[in-house]
Order: sequence, then structure tokens, then C-alpha cells
Amino acid sequence: MPACDLLPATTDSPVTRAAALNNIDHATLKVDASRGHGRADLATSAITFPAEFRHVQARFPIVFAQGADGVFHPLALFGLQQGQNLFLDARGWEPGYVPLAVRRQPFLIGGGAEPTIHIDLDDPRVNTESGEALFRAHGGTTAFLDQASALLHALHTGLATVPAFARALDAHRLLEPLALDVQLGDAGRVRLTGMHTVDEARLRALDAEALAQLHAAGHLEALYMAIASLSNLDTLVARTRRHAG
Repeated sequence: MPACDLLPATTDSPVTRAAALNNIDHATLKVDASRGHGRADLATSAITFPAEFRHVQARFPIVFAQGADGVFHPLALFGLQQGQNLFLDARGWEPGYVPLAVRRQPFLIGGGAEPTIHIDLDDPRVNTESGEALFRAHGGTTAFLDQASALLHALHTGLATVPAFARALDAHRLLEPLALDVQLGDAGRVRLTGMHTVDEARLRALDAEALAQLHAAGHLEALYMAIASLSNLDTLVARTRRHAG
């Protein structure tokens, strides 16, 4: 792990070489802004956060996986097999919403007293030949980098709300294991394990006081969004079978 505390982007696309971005060492860096060429684009999932659920739930299942920190992090699920993104083809992402944790690549936020922008120098879109420049000739930032900075800020702010949301899920025992076993005919089968989903029956059984607490904390809407997103599991299973077919 680098010295800085880098935001996780996905469950299976680790950052390998991150550097604090500056206009001296990285004056000539450029980024290919087209989507679909980064490691995060090829990942099976991306971390998300409650305020983003409204957009995510319309397209992807929202599941929860326990991180090394013990916190259950919400994830937007793109596929059922490691390294498989069923919303990506040779042309890039299908039209529709792409989670912020994917869109912010190859940039990251480094921790510390004052969070700073970092860049993954091993991301395949980072180069010095073509793409969007990060710094102007006089050293100022470009509009492209300013937009990336705003996106990072939104992601950083959103992810800061996850621990409180996770504590509420734990306090009310609102997560249940997800067991998904998909038969692919002659191609075998796919088993998805290690994920959790919101327990709808448990949520429905909560008393008025517990529901009021969740609502007052701003968690109740996110819970219903996460439940609604599970209708996308059927779509994901169908895509998996077509992909295998």
C-alpha cells in the first residue's frame, strides 16, 4: 500500500503505482479520456455510496462485501465472474450511468491532513503522447483536470458516509448472505459467494422507532434503493448466460 491512504476503486483492480500529481513531475502527462481501457473498466464491481444509489440502482445490482477494515462496503456489480464486466464491449461502456469510482480513473485521492490528487501511472490510459492534458503551459490546471478534481471530491464525500451506513446495517442486522448459483448449460456453472444484500423481510419487520431512526439518519431511502436494485440480478444472470453461450 502506498504511503498515502488511497480510495479503493474496485474489488479487483488494485492501484500499482500511484503518485501525488504536480505540475513539475507530470507537466507532460496526458490521459486518454475514452472509457473502457482502464483496469477499473474491466473489473467485476466498483465501490459506491448511498447518495449514488439512485443512479446505480437503475442499472446494476447493489451488493455488499466486507473489506479488510471489517466494514461492509456497497458495490455496483457488473458481472458474476472475476474480471468480467458485462456492460463493456469493444466500443466501451454501453450507454447509461457509470459509477463515479470507475469514471474517476486514473485519478485517486491521497489521504492526510489535506487530501491531494494522485494518479495511477500504470493505468494504460496515462501517457505523454495523446489525450487530455492535465496542466497548461504556464503550470495551471486544465479544465479536464478541474473536472476530475470535482468528481474526486464528490466520490470522497460520498464514501465518507459509508461507515455510518454500514454501522446502521449492522445495528439492525439488515444484511443477509447472497447465494447465487447460475447454470450455464454445457459451459458449466457460476457461483457468486461472499456478497451480501439488504434483507427486505428484516427491514419490513422493524418497528416504527427503528424506521424513524433510519429515516432521520438518511439511510432509509438508500436501503430501499439497494433493494430495488436487486431486480437487476436477473438481467445480470441473463447476460452471463448469453456471454457463455
